[in-house]
Amino acid sequence: MRLRNITGSREAIAGSPYVVPEALMCQCPGRWREMFGNGNPIHIEIGMGKGKFIHTMAKGHPHINYVGIEKYSSVLIRAVHKMEAEELPNLKFLRMDAEDIGKVFGAGEVDRIYLNFSDPWPKDRHAKRRLPSRQFLARFRVILKPGSRLEFKTDNRELFDFALEELSPAGWAADQVTYDLHSDPRLMEGNVMTEYEEKFSCLGNPICKYISRPGQ
Repeated sequence: MRLRNITGSREAIAGSPYVVPEALMCQCPGRWREMFGNGNPIHIEIGMGKGKFIHTMAKGHPHINYVGIEKYSSVLIRAVHKMEAEELPNLKFLRMDAEDIGKVFGAGEVDRIYLNFSDPWPKDRHAKRRLPSRQFLARFRVILKPGSRLEFKTDNRELFDFALEELSPAGWAADQVTYDLHSDPRLMEGNVMTEYEEKFSCLGNPICKYISRPGQ
């Protein structure tokens, strides 16, 4: 789907107090708790879209620090607008490519990672660009605290099957797996829906989810 460019979004983001300036991102590793002003756990969402999920999570869990990551300015600006309407002290944003995740978080600095309805990159030659690929799992392993977990949701069955197949070669294991999240009472407990999840579930598309951890 082609993104609609929002004129001035890049400039608005650069001037927003809720977005970490790009020039300062290289100084972030090892300093996130200092930046938030507390020692609370850090949860990140990679590819947060318009920010509904992470804003809801941050509002509902004030003792957890959240960082939302989005590549596209025209999408991130919607999350910035949510913060302008309802500011939350435990939520910050980054405009960046997920490939650079290791440049903004230090080893073992993150307590949980959320991947929600990630771009499927359907062509085989683009497999390594998929966020649940073994290449990205290797990056995530470094920044995750030992014993922490990654949660992945999608309505794309092919991408989900691919994601499950990538776990073992990457040295990860799935703790919980479902091919129909909304029919699973245990995994639905506390579930917060994204914009895409609301849309696809209303269309009758089953939502797949796994919770996984890197091996020792």
